[in-house]
Amino acid sequence: MIGKISGRVDYRGADHVLIDVRGVGYIVHVSERVLAGMAVGEAVALYTELLVREDLLQLFGFPTLLEKEWHRLLMTVQGVGAKAAMAILGTLGPEGVGRAIALGDVNAIKAAPGIGPKIAARVAMELKSKAPGVMALGATAEARVDPDAVIEAPVVTVKTAKVAPSAVQVRAVHTADAMSALVNLGYGQGDAASAVATVVAGAPEADTATIIRAALKLLAPKG
Repeated sequence: MIGKISGRVDYRGADHVLIDVRGVGYIVHVSERVLAGMAVGEAVALYTELLVREDLLQLFGFPTLLEKEWHRLLMTVQGVGAKAAMAILGTLGPEGVGRAIALGDVNAIKAAPGIGPKIAARVAMELKSKAPGVMALGATAEARVDPDAVIEAPVVTVKTAKVAPSAVQVRAVHTADAMSALVNLGYGQGDAASAVATVVAGAPEADTATIIRAALKLLAPKG
């Protein structure tokens, strides 16, 4: 499995780039939004997903792990293939996809090329309960690979005693991740903090995905 590619752009096509990795060229399909930010000759690094079919092998590239996870989740919907999922990501971006699914915004989803109203409705309906899991990845999955960074260091093994995190520490992590996900969806810091605090006060043992789902219900327009 090819999980990441780092090299230089040799060629830009309509929906893909040819990346030279030490003399070997890889064709990687990317969204229009990602393609627009690439130039021939520049160094790039992409997380990749290998699609295997009987008569075809295709690589799809993503600048962040968050986009890669959204792509995977979108493809679980019947009728949404790799290119359709890429079209949705290219139109909305990872934050926009999360916002559209969370709010059930079918019109936003069907704005992607080749996505009709039935498929858009299916995406919004089938992924509503699954989306918080991806949104909870937060800033960690949004980090981009530095194509020019080469780090070589000896591996040092240090034996340390394992200390289990306290309930307070675990709750703080879930709360922070839920806050990050809500802010990424476009909610203000104050509204997000208020909703998360309300949820955690009533369910202190809730995990990140549960907090996000409950907070979105509180933040949803009334009436």
